[in-house]
Amino acid sequence: MNHRPSKKVKKCFPSSEKYFPNCLRNSLNVRDNYQMTRRGLLGGILLCSASKSYTSTIEKASHFPGSPFRDYSRCLPSYLAELALAASQKRNAALAGLTSPEAVRAKQQQVRATLWKLIGGEPDRSPLNPRIVGTLKREGYRVDKLIYESRPNLFISANLYVPSNGQKPFPAVLFQSGHYWEAKAFPSYQRCCQGLARLGFIVLAFDPMGQGERINYLNESGSGSRLASCDEEHTLPGKQMLLFGDSSTRFQLWDAIRSLDYLLSLPEVDSKHVASVGHSGGGTLTMLLAAADDGLTAAAVCMGNTENMLASPFRAPGATDDAEQDFVDAERDGFDRWDLLYPLAPKPLLIWPSDRDFYVTYSPDYVTNGWQEFQKLKRVYTVLGRAEQLAWADTPLPHALAYDSRMLVYNWFNRWLKSDKQPLAAEPETSPEPTATLWATESGSVIRSLKSSTPFSMNSARAVKHEPIRLESLLKVDVSKPVAPAKVIGHVKSRNVIVENLEIQSDPAVWIPAFLMTPEAVSPGKPLLLVLDPQGNDRLWFNPEVDRILPENSCVICSADVRGVGSMVPGFSPGAAEYEEWHQREENYAWGSLMLGRPLVGQRVTDVLAVVRALSKHQNMAGRPIFIAASGTLTVPAIFAAALEPLIAGLYLQGGLVSFQNIVETEVYNHPFANFVPDLLNHTDLPELIAALAPRKVAITGAVDAAGVVMKTAALHDVYATANRAGNISLEQDGEWSAKVLISYALGTTQ
Repeated sequence: MNHRPSKKVKKCFPSSEKYFPNCLRNSLNVRDNYQMTRRGLLGGILLCSASKSYTSTIEKASHFPGSPFRDYSRCLPSYLAELALAASQKRNAALAGLTSPEAVRAKQQQVRATLWKLIGGEPDRSPLNPRIVGTLKREGYRVDKLIYESRPNLFISANLYVPSNGQKPFPAVLFQSGHYWEAKAFPSYQRCCQGLARLGFIVLAFDPMGQGERINYLNESGSGSRLASCDEEHTLPGKQMLLFGDSSTRFQLWDAIRSLDYLLSLPEVDSKHVASVGHSGGGTLTMLLAAADDGLTAAAVCMGNTENMLASPFRAPGATDDAEQDFVDAERDGFDRWDLLYPLAPKPLLIWPSDRDFYVTYSPDYVTNGWQEFQKLKRVYTVLGRAEQLAWADTPLPHALAYDSRMLVYNWFNRWLKSDKQPLAAEPETSPEPTATLWATESGSVIRSLKSSTPFSMNSARAVKHEPIRLESLLKVDVSKPVAPAKVIGHVKSRNVIVENLEIQSDPAVWIPAFLMTPEAVSPGKPLLLVLDPQGNDRLWFNPEVDRILPENSCVICSADVRGVGSMVPGFSPGAAEYEEWHQREENYAWGSLMLGRPLVGQRVTDVLAVVRALSKHQNMAGRPIFIAASGTLTVPAIFAAALEPLIAGLYLQGGLVSFQNIVETEVYNHPFANFVPDLLNHTDLPELIAALAPRKVAITGAVDAAGVVMKTAALHDVYATANRAGNISLEQDGEWSAKVLISYALGTTQ
């Protein structure tokens, strides 16, 4: 075993580096200690605190005369870091109590129950209807080409490798493929399956969702995908599933469970000696299978996602990944990826990463966090008296099931499934087949050949029955929070307009920046319009200058940013450029927020409510009706906020999503994931919420479908039929987003 050396981190947040003297930057050292500490987890918060202390020292010498803006890009990361700390402490406290076999067994039961709860529940078993559609005879083994159904009309294409020699029943291995288009036919995967078969193992290799013969988003040729990667084949439908409380984790895990069921049903398989091995995404699926099914005798996880979402130090938004690897609400329950391996204990388990993956494939803490978590699991194996049955290996080679990794697989399963402790000298001779040779369908597609269901078709066919629920419970919004006052941090007069820079605290570590623009001659009855612009709070109001935009007796305008928008877009975390560029995207912050139990859209609703309530009590604003104008992605939090806050007198929505139901009905959609709320469509949708706002008025202009296409007026009237009957809605196909239009709307509300 190789323990990776300590790794010094000069900074946790690059955007803060310029504020630090060299001695302070160089003093920050995060070591590879598997005891998760407050210092490690909240490295970013420590930097902010150090920056504040250093700034305070300077201010004692000379008070800064300007407006005291803070670094708003740190608000969302710091908020998530606080949630992460609480979740990590809860999990570590539970693991520390695993000091007896009874405690371990209780943990194992709890993990299995929690997993099914998090991913949508265990489906019912249905007939597999397996059939062999062809056979390849090779020296030392044969390959049966298979089709079976994990759910009715959901076909799985697979290859079964059966030894030609040896004594039956054979030990067996379920091989789980990583994220390669070829899936079971990927050359190094074929080599591993062939090598195991020549060593006397029956091997079942199947195509996962969206790969191999199960590509679901077929292009025009019918031979490939319309999507950029097979990761997207998992994640695009996975996000849609969340709207019904389901997940692609459940979808893929059930395919693995039913594949294991098929393997165990074969008379030539020794059911007491059955293992699973997977590489990369297949390694993660092996972890899931180990947690959910007790049919395995042993397992090997090669370069799977053996990194907790709350890897230490916590780097916002956390170690998020593909949809099937991100468990909604898990961290709030003290559950993380390594918990998946506890139910397998004390059965033989081999884990190995590629040591390069910490800067190529996963986060900077992939290897060190895996090693830390391995030590915790090792203690459990020790408590159960089987410490030797848990092993860690690694490789300096890139992310692949290369020769050295395949040798680890052979020797591990020889030892624990065949009691052969003599290491192999070399890999058995292997020769990968052309991909089409292994097809179980004539066309290479279960959709084209068998008219198979797809994740999209199954999800979009769900019956919609809206059961009553409190919206705030879905959004995870605390509507009972005390009102935080607006703090004026800047004040200037621009000819006839008074401009105030406001700052409003909406959550711990979160302050909302806003411009409040009041015409000097504005009358007391004029409304206050809160503007939510996805491009930032200054875009519409200072070019040309604000006094040229607002008429003398105009309305009052407040333009605010919310989390992840404008000045509140989070700064980059450290790590390899390719990984961090991808990880910085809003979608990953949405995933991290969901895993921590606080949907990003719910956080934005919290911000909007904080601003509205603060404005209602701000000097010279009390008594003014407050309207909201929102554009694009921010129309959704505006609707949610209005549904929760009677102070919001009406809405102007430009270019917003027509409904979430439209998302599940659109195969390839592009609406931002930041607005997704798990389980929402089991309870409500945007048209219902808008209708319920009556008699408050809602103006909808330029509404778009899930693909971002502006909808025709007739179609909008169909979608909003209930709101039309309530008489509180106006619909326009075309809508402009400009200062002139927004001012006109606000002034029109008082006419």
